Amino acid sequence: MSNANADSETTAPASTGVQSVDRAVSVLEILAQRGEAGVSEVAAEIDVHKSTAFRLLGALEARGLVEQTAERGKYRLGFGIVRLAGAVTGRLDVTQQGRQVCERLSEEVGETVNIAVLQEHFAVNLHQVRGPGAVGTHNWVGQLTPVHATSSGKILLAHLSDKERDDVLAASGTKRLTPRTLTSRTKLEQDLAQARERGYAVTLEELEIGLHAMAAPIRARDGEVVAALSASGPAYRFTEERIHALAPLLMRGAREISHRMGWLG
Repeated sequence: MSNANADSETTAPASTGVQSVDRAVSVLEILAQRGEAGVSEVAAEIDVHKSTAFRLLGALEARGLVEQTAERGKYRLGFGIVRLAGAVTGRLDVTQQGRQVCERLSEEVGETVNIAVLQEHFAVNLHQVRGPGAVGTHNWVGQLTPVHATSSGKILLAHLSDKERDDVLAASGTKRLTPRTLTSRTKLEQDLAQARERGYAVTLEELEIGLHAMAAPIRARDGEVVAALSASGPAYRFTEERIHALAPLLMRGAREISHRMGWLG
């Protein structure tokens, strides 16, 4: 048997599996849009034979992700979807609770305001509001950013346990992104200790040259830090002095979101 044949036999099942997953997700999206649909409708929508659509729906039904309506032959989303959605409810909630605060804060600070959470070993931005003085059109929403070089990442790191922080930094590393990036673990730990002490983290051209930022912690009902509220802007205007002067405003905003999340601290 040639290597080429061996490769094709190895990759074919994986390719088929990915296609099945893609089709299953498409089925869920169709039901989400339509409310309910029959096997024939689903088959036509994803361009497969009815027997394939029936098998996909059967597999999803077995997991509780879809269910049949009283009228046989029609399917709708099942309550298994709620179980999956529960895994991200907290993140969706912090965005919902923080939206109004972000809008007000962006006006008061005049810079871009973001809410970010820890995703594996990255800080991922969930929500962004651009201030009236924001420069450029960069959209940070959905972006995975390095924890050691962003203010959001730093404040999230600062409130992890030592073991959790070790694990995150072991996975992420401390790559030098600019001449000002903190790559020394000792210096980073000192910076994180300072962030915990004063209640906010700062980055000065550590992610990008010309970009400054600060972030404060958002807490859940039990006091755990679950997200970061940040403000960022151009270094020539969002200077280190201005950052420290505006920090109390940012921390008040983070506390307000925390209280909306149920924190009573």
